[in-house]
Amino acid sequence: MWTRVAGAGLGIVLAAGGTAVADDGGPGFTFADPAITESSGLAASRAHEGVYWTHNDSAHSARLFAVDGTSGRTVATVTLTGVAGRDLEAVSVGPDGRVYVGDIGDNFGGNWPHVWIYAFPEPERLADATLTPAVYTVQYADGARDAESLAVHPETGRVYVVGKTEGGDGLYAGPPELSTAGVNTFERVADVDLWATDAAFSPDGSRLAVRSYFGGLMYAWEDGVPRRLGRLRVPIQQQGEAVAFTSDGRHLLYGSEGEGTEVRAEELDGDLRPVSVAQDTEPDAADPEGAAGGADRGAGGDDREADGDTVAIGGAVVALALAAWLVLRGRRRP
Repeated sequence: MWTRVAGAGLGIVLAAGGTAVADDGGPGFTFADPAITESSGLAASRAHEGVYWTHNDSAHSARLFAVDGTSGRTVATVTLTGVAGRDLEAVSVGPDGRVYVGDIGDNFGGNWPHVWIYAFPEPERLADATLTPAVYTVQYADGARDAESLAVHPETGRVYVVGKTEGGDGLYAGPPELSTAGVNTFERVADVDLWATDAAFSPDGSRLAVRSYFGGLMYAWEDGVPRRLGRLRVPIQQQGEAVAFTSDGRHLLYGSEGEGTEVRAEELDGDLRPVSVAQDTEPDAADPEGAAGGADRGAGGDDREADGDTVAIGGAVVALALAAWLVLRGRRRP
């Protein structure tokens, strides 16, 4: 299998059949805060345009960072008190104006009988603060599992979790309203054929994006039921564990663990675009295949190339990337 790399020094994404192509240079940024070392979730603020929430993975205090999406600087840090903070893996902002944080990781093969979701109101003013969130105890109807993906639907407010199992797992729906009293049981509503590390709804609620380390899937959201549309372009990253839509729904942002990591942007096209975006976007007459969209086009979508010369190289790029990932995986905590 041959691989293409476009333009030396450009960002690279893994596309269909192991093809590497440059990204489109969209609205990404780089984390400037040395305290952000294991960004494991990402979500656009609803209250503050251009701001994104993120957090570190387990073995850290339960802190949320509000990051400026242009400079990458942290503009506020929210510390959660009275919570376990055992393995924070995902963040999402609901239509009720609250930030939802998934303490849902389980690196011990589903040995924890329950996990937690925390929620707190988005601050009206961005400043460092210490808050006590609402705490929701969560269990899964078909047994405990590891999970790193949490998404709150922007219209219904219902909370969803995607299990993380090598080879694929399921999408789980919480009760219509979470309760701080007792246990909230999440029911499996669909299969997800991906080793999922994060998920996000589009701002209009019409799309659900799910990513893994090296791939991703986009679903149409139809009356609470996901319908698979196609594969996503996902960049090669150190340890990709975060995905979010930009507030206008036109791009997906991909984040990675590691200090000073770059949040990479990929513009959506064709049927992968949210309905609200597709309705105000004219089809590209010069690219009818891209405008048609909707096909299951492989992990890299339409296999675009950046401007400039491209060179063909062997599958060594993919092999090296996989080898690096395996080394990183081996270094992760048990």
